[in-house]
Amino acid sequence: MIKAKPENPATIEAILGLGDPNDRRGFFRKRWPWLLVAAIIVAVAVFLFIKARQPKPVQYQTEAVKRGDLVVTVSATGTLAPVKEVQVGIEVSGTIKSVLVDYNDRVKVGQVLAVLDTTRLEAQAQQSASALASARAKVKQAEATLQEAQVKMARLDEVRVLSGGKVPSSYDLDTAKATLARAKADLASAKAVVEQAAGAWNVNRTDITKAVVHSPINGVVLERSVEPGQTLASQFQAPVLFKLAEDLTKMELQVDVDEADVGVVHEGQTATFTVDAYPERTFPATITKVRYGPQTVDGVVTYKTVLTVDNSSLSLRPGMTATALVTVNKKDQVLLLGNAVLRFAPPEIETAEKKSAGLLGAMLPRPPRTDKKNKGDEPAGKSQQVWKLGAQGLEPITITKGLSDGIFTEIVSGDVTEGTALVTGIVVEK
Repeated sequence: MIKAKPENPATIEAILGLGDPNDRRGFFRKRWPWLLVAAIIVAVAVFLFIKARQPKPVQYQTEAVKRGDLVVTVSATGTLAPVKEVQVGIEVSGTIKSVLVDYNDRVKVGQVLAVLDTTRLEAQAQQSASALASARAKVKQAEATLQEAQVKMARLDEVRVLSGGKVPSSYDLDTAKATLARAKADLASAKAVVEQAAGAWNVNRTDITKAVVHSPINGVVLERSVEPGQTLASQFQAPVLFKLAEDLTKMELQVDVDEADVGVVHEGQTATFTVDAYPERTFPATITKVRYGPQTVDGVVTYKTVLTVDNSSLSLRPGMTATALVTVNKKDQVLLLGNAVLRFAPPEIETAEKKSAGLLGAMLPRPPRTDKKNKGDEPAGKSQQVWKLGAQGLEPITITKGLSDGIFTEIVSGDVTEGTALVTGIVVEK
């Protein structure tokens, strides 16, 4: 039996690379590269952490003050309408016999638009004429009766004179007087009946003439609401048959101006407006009337404002919705700044007191913050502070504002000139 020769322990340790565990110099000599890498990593991490804690320099957006024209406008919406529009109706009832015009037809004063069937009206007129003739005949009959009563009364008076008052008797004389009075009353009543019959006859004749509808103006037919054979009843309200516009080359735009803007809108001011039918075109207009009567819709108070429009090209049509811009003020070549400058406020700087507050300050309740006003919405004539970039950072400048069109604001006074760069905001890195 062969026995294995034991290996030298020193040889095994050399193969495994263990070496002498008590040899410290060898331990650090073999591991110093890894320790160096770990130290470098820690140094880089500390550097990045310190750099991240350092505040980054703030970059600002600026806008230069410029000189230009400022036009202040007021916006309002409304609809187009003819200057003069007439609704044509009819006063008599009946059936439409014929309609002689249609939509968009041009008509003249007195032109026949529609005709009503007059069969019933003519029959009523004939009946009235017969009643008038009968009344006139009764007048003649009453006149004859009156003449007879007068002759009888004259004869009795003559007999009384000749008899020395003995005859006729008082009874006969009173009867004759009553008969004469009755004859006069019958004649007056007959004449009244004649006038009544004549009035009815005139009404029937007038109804016949009104059965023919004529145009009251020179214009264009906008609406037609009747057809042949249609029955009309006008006992309580005259039905509208046609709607006519006198002259479509002259129209008016009726817009609703908000109560906040009506104070600067006046007669004679010019405006421009657009309609959906021609989105690329603008049309001129002039204000002719600002009505005092208010209109309230959903709690919003507006005032009707009328503008005249030249429609010689007939491009515009009644009922179109228009958006108008009324020029209420205009200034030429004034200093202007963008309203973004007025809205800018510098960021708050963290003070030492805030830093020292620490956790205790975060836990304690704070007083309520007051919201800052939107400085860009302050009225004209107010002083305001704006900011520019100087050698030491932001520098405040006090200016006095003038008019504003919502995008630019006039600078009335202040230490700024054309080309001065004013801060509008902070550049946000993405």
